[in-house]
Amino acid sequence: MIDNHILATVLIQLFTAILQLVFWQKTLTQRILSVLGSTLAVCFSIELFSKVFTGETLVMNAAGWQAPFGIVFVADLFSSTLVVLTSLAGLAISLFSCVGISKPRLDYGYFPVFHFLIMGLTGAFLTGDIFNLYVWFEVIIIASFVLMTLGGRKTQLEGSVKYMALNILASTFFLTGIALLYGLTGTLNMADLAVKIREIDNPYLIEFAAIFFLLGFGTKSAIFPLYYWLPSSYHTPPSAVAATFGGLLTKVGVYAMFRVFTLIIPPSQFMQNILLFLAALTVLTGIFGMVNKRNIRKLFSYLIICHIGFMIGGLALFTKTAFLGGITYLIHDIIVKTNLFLVAGLMSFMRGSANYDNLGGLYKDYPKISLIIAVVLFSLVGVPPLSGFWPKIYLFGASLDANAYLFFCALILGSFFTLSVVIKLWSEAFWKEPKNREKLVDKFTVLPSKKKVFLILPIGLLAGISLMIGLNIEFVIQVADRISDELLDSSSYIQTVLK
Repeated sequence: MIDNHILATVLIQLFTAILQLVFWQKTLTQRILSVLGSTLAVCFSIELFSKVFTGETLVMNAAGWQAPFGIVFVADLFSSTLVVLTSLAGLAISLFSCVGISKPRLDYGYFPVFHFLIMGLTGAFLTGDIFNLYVWFEVIIIASFVLMTLGGRKTQLEGSVKYMALNILASTFFLTGIALLYGLTGTLNMADLAVKIREIDNPYLIEFAAIFFLLGFGTKSAIFPLYYWLPSSYHTPPSAVAATFGGLLTKVGVYAMFRVFTLIIPPSQFMQNILLFLAALTVLTGIFGMVNKRNIRKLFSYLIICHIGFMIGGLALFTKTAFLGGITYLIHDIIVKTNLFLVAGLMSFMRGSANYDNLGGLYKDYPKISLIIAVVLFSLVGVPPLSGFWPKIYLFGASLDANAYLFFCALILGSFFTLSVVIKLWSEAFWKEPKNREKLVDKFTVLPSKKKVFLILPIGLLAGISLMIGLNIEFVIQVADRISDELLDSSSYIQTVLK
């Protein structure tokens, strides 16, 4: 079905960024434009999702060039779901940034770059051309590098250099894989690639291309052993920036792996074994990284790595049940990880630090806010019936059905250690009295009430979405079930794009 409104969310982010450039250093105007643009993007993304959910896959051919000769944009249920989640996370981060980002960073273009980044993410989810996916990845890398370096502190610059170097290497692997596919098939359209690659009588060369995609997307999603850049960089920028990175950036790598390894190059048994082994090691790496971390943002960075392994394992098992678990976990993780870094930012406002040594007494001082944060933390752990519980049930079942006992044990350990670090965080930061209350720097108390709303509202919004996912899990499973069917049988996608 042809639909020329697929790019509405992309264009909203683009025009919001351009308008903010017009109002350079007029930070109040930029704040207003950011919130309005993000709200509008949410509305259009929900409309796009509802069209796909009640209808069929939507296609837009750029400049009227029919696939496979022109660049095509495709909104299936998988991509439109991620566009909705990205827009919701973007709105929450936009609200938090109105107060959570310092004025010097706003003066140097934080909001325009932020919206360029969200534009890149949305474009990456909607493209149906693999080289165009590479272009959107480059937009994301450039925008994220600028966001990471805004402020120019030494730790930021050090982290951003590692981030940029590894992501450039990942892009090189990705581009090499694209070159191999183009040399084999003479096309870049994903649907056309899916048809023509099955006619290639050289499985070893296809496997070689798949390894390059694994290296490229694996680096971007921070799987073992390509994860080193993430814990070195995600704790250095402001919390609003870290929330964007933690909730969205690694997930676009996971999405790309699901898309390429289902539509274009279904993994051989050898590749499935490699993916499953790497998924288990990714979970274990995240566990080991959590040990003895005193800075909660560093701790959250390793939680990201640990839970990326859950999703990659769902792909590696390559069954309907495993896909249900992996995709449901992806939906849950985007919301929770975004919110987790916003919570870290709020706690820093309340105590002037993100270190355990300077936290404590938050429940006594802020009981209502602490209860909202408890929803976020319990969702992260997967306490029934919250959003993190249900996907693990499917992943446990799929791993036992496939006799993948190493991955099953990694899931058990990952869940247990997530629970233990959340218990420790709650005990240290909320129950215990602070060690040096007289030295606390509580910037939150002195904020005007209007500004406090911008810090609490986005956390409450995302916590409410996590509750909705958990309490309305039948609908989420229905969506994940249809996505799984579409990924395992891509004939409908191919026929819609190529007509």
